[in-house]
Amino acid sequence: MPHSLPLEGVLSTSEADLVWAAQDFGRVVHHRPLAVLHAASRHDVAAVQRFAQTHDLTVVPRAQGHSTHGQAQAPGGIVLNLNHLDTVHHVSPDRMVVDAGATWSKVVTAALAHGATPPVLTDYLELSVGGTLSVGGLGGASHRRGAQTDNVLELDVITPDGTLRTCSPALHPDLFDAVRAGYGRHGVIVQAALRLVPAPTHARTYRLRYRHLPDLLAAQRRLVTDQRFDYLEGQAKLEDDGTWTHLLEAAHFFTPPAQPDDTRLLAGLPTAEPEITDTTYWDFANRLADDVALLRRIGPWQHPHPWNNLLLPDNAVEEVVTTALSEVDREGLGDSGLVLLYPIPRDRLRTPQLHVPSTPIIFLLAVLRTAPPDSPATLGRMLEHNQRTQDLAITSGGTIYLRSVDGTGGGNGTPVADRAGDR
Repeated sequence: MPHSLPLEGVLSTSEADLVWAAQDFGRVVHHRPLAVLHAASRHDVAAVQRFAQTHDLTVVPRAQGHSTHGQAQAPGGIVLNLNHLDTVHHVSPDRMVVDAGATWSKVVTAALAHGATPPVLTDYLELSVGGTLSVGGLGGASHRRGAQTDNVLELDVITPDGTLRTCSPALHPDLFDAVRAGYGRHGVIVQAALRLVPAPTHARTYRLRYRHLPDLLAAQRRLVTDQRFDYLEGQAKLEDDGTWTHLLEAAHFFTPPAQPDDTRLLAGLPTAEPEITDTTYWDFANRLADDVALLRRIGPWQHPHPWNNLLLPDNAVEEVVTTALSEVDREGLGDSGLVLLYPIPRDRLRTPQLHVPSTPIIFLLAVLRTAPPDSPATLGRMLEHNQRTQDLAITSGGTIYLRSVDGTGGGNGTPVADRAGDR
């Protein structure tokens, strides 16, 4: 690799950097690049893009590396480390301009100082802005606000030929549509103008537990139609006796002295005793921080994560979920694994590259496994189950959310859909 490029940052071929770039949060796929660019500016990104195009090299951006199937790796190419491009440039009540390497926790902190918040947040805030915008970015507010890519006002992008372009719905709209949830194939996002909305100060969370999956789905369908909550998700919970129960989780945001009307918010739902908790809005948004800190400390955060993320049509969700979970026991989920299941109205998702099923309501099913680091056989069984579930989902009209780098869904390597992963 040349070291004569006009760079402000460092183009590294050190063993430590190559090892770092050859793994991600998933720890399932390992591809070494030729070099890692520690970008100090957007000009560094442009210079390396031009060099890579001339020499037919793959360039892949990376920040937090939270992808799970090698999406932020560049086999025989160049990985762009964007972690140092994390400046918040401007914040107003309805708009923020931020570099792509900034985490969403940094974004929320800066926005809240101005009484504002992004409309849609991922459950875990330590993901980069550029990473989630490259894949879509779904969360508990997506049933009302769409994906994070549906709430972007403008993007600065370095195209593969090294040209800096600013794009928006009015300026270079084709590029704008190509790079949102475009997996970096049409350019590297280096800066984003994000839509902001007024922030509440508090969140009231309601958790209702159901023995049977149809009860959870019925409650979620009613709530996604009524739009009575600001946040709506759900989980399937594996009990000690090997059976599955189901958790509805919803939140209403408010600022005292206003208070949520519990009776109205819970009206008409299948009978279940609610667990109700009040927190600050920041504590709600950042609710996974303590859990992640614990997993880092005791080890599972560093273990393999063969995750499987599917978007399912409403008319097949019960069959796919029931079939998938019937084959998962504690070993097949992992001690710190969990299963997410929640609905999104299809018409809220307006990003062209974010391909979704055709039914009016779709469901995100995310089987988030943790594999033991010393059992390749267990990891292999998890990946095989992922593939069977993906095949069933595709046959049923579903799509794969967060595909692997070679165009597969992270199962056993069969191409299934056009998806991408967070960086």
